[in-house]
Amino acid sequence: MKNQNLFSALRAAFPADLSATAVETEDGLHYSWSDLDRATAMMANLLQSLGLPDGSRVAVQVEKSVEALMLYLATLRAGYVFLPLNTAYQSAEIAYFLGNAEPAVVVCSGANFGWVSKIAFQQGTQHVFTLNDNRTGSLLDRAAHHSDQHEAAPRQADDLAAILYTSGTTGRSKGAMLTHDNLLSNARTLKDYWGWKKGDVLIHALPIFHVHGLFVAIHGALINGSKMLWMAKFDPKRAIGFMNQATVFMGVPTLYVRMLAEPGLSKAAVNKMRLFIAGSAPLLIETFNDWQERTGHTILERYGMSETAMLTSNPYAPDKRYANQSERRGGTVGFPLPGVLLRVVGDDGQNLAVGEIGGIQVKGPNVFKAYWRMPEKTAEEFTADGYFKTGDVGKVDERSYVTIVGRSKDLIISGGYNVYPAEIEGYINEMKGVAESAVVGVPHPDFGEVGVAVVIAKPNASVQPEAVLADLKAKLANFKVPKRCYVVTELPRNTMGKIQKNLLRDQHKALFTS
Repeated sequence: MKNQNLFSALRAAFPADLSATAVETEDGLHYSWSDLDRATAMMANLLQSLGLPDGSRVAVQVEKSVEALMLYLATLRAGYVFLPLNTAYQSAEIAYFLGNAEPAVVVCSGANFGWVSKIAFQQGTQHVFTLNDNRTGSLLDRAAHHSDQHEAAPRQADDLAAILYTSGTTGRSKGAMLTHDNLLSNARTLKDYWGWKKGDVLIHALPIFHVHGLFVAIHGALINGSKMLWMAKFDPKRAIGFMNQATVFMGVPTLYVRMLAEPGLSKAAVNKMRLFIAGSAPLLIETFNDWQERTGHTILERYGMSETAMLTSNPYAPDKRYANQSERRGGTVGFPLPGVLLRVVGDDGQNLAVGEIGGIQVKGPNVFKAYWRMPEKTAEEFTADGYFKTGDVGKVDERSYVTIVGRSKDLIISGGYNVYPAEIEGYINEMKGVAESAVVGVPHPDFGEVGVAVVIAKPNASVQPEAVLADLKAKLANFKVPKRCYVVTELPRNTMGKIQKNLLRDQHKALFTS
């Protein structure tokens, strides 16, 4: 039977010339395809020498490096389950993840070894290694003694490849179990849909503990045999400088905003680029338009999540499946990818008509297997006919473009009426002097919930809270207008640039109930 290990498929796509550069770092280090092959073999042999039980988890909390990428590939190659952890997590969070996932191996940065190893050993982990972003650490020291030849462990399509913990903005973080086929089917679909071609070069500027940077970007380059220009940390000026030797860039909206602030961004600077992709957080229409004007390129926005990898995308080229679906439309996330079924349903579970707002449900080969050790939660999140309830609220228009309106948990029910924060934010963001906004619901004694708007002004602009609310009252039904508005210098964000609305809700929850 054919080995369906994801690593085997990625390895099969390596170019014939293994001496060519696979990854080039900002410091001028060149890693060849042969280096990737040999180093991952040595790490895989090290892992297998530990005598780990089948299905063992390898938990990794390290700074971004090419060696960390190799460790991910080596874990797949050895047939174990990769568990990436955000580098911002502190002791209480790490204790929860290690206690919940019970990894056999933990890899952390040397600087954190003291406290991480203590937690790991308390939770029953047998092996703790270090890996630093300067090519040092006990993992590399130990791997150096192993053979650089390794046959990928046989795996079935439905075997577990990775566990990704959701951000846990409500309740405990859940571990989404992703199989070899979930990840491989998505990588192959995106290779075709985004027009990857021979000679493409990817600027890798994202963290690698998240779907976007770890799966979408890395798998995209590897399954196309494409070189990566590797940025350990994003620097807008340096990223623009890389564009004269690259063709593809993937980023969260914040990265595009930061590049737009650079005077060096111009049509000439990006004339070799083929494709700019944005995701992980909503892209403001202003950013979409500004980028188009400055560079001549139209950003391709797409939609995915930890449980599903990518679900929808604006088209790279005209979509042959439908008429009138050739352009990348700002404010939308495009169409369901080939093989993905998507529907919008009402509170009663019935399919909604075109243009109506409701809960988004999806089905496809990319949709995760289950939540780790949470059978009740898994059952709750899937419908009887096998659709996953994403928790996102959106609509599909007459041309089949999907628009995300917000998260269902962000929905505000004020006086019995549904208020969608994204709609209000859209109006606020168009106001003069406003850079960005977030609207959250807080408890209210009369209405149950009301909206609170938190606004950031553009540099050197003055925005008055009363003026924002007055403007909204002239445009929207009264029940939609937030009861308070605050102008602040920054909004709380996670490492992927998403606004942490749970923190804003906590901050303002006693406004009307004290």
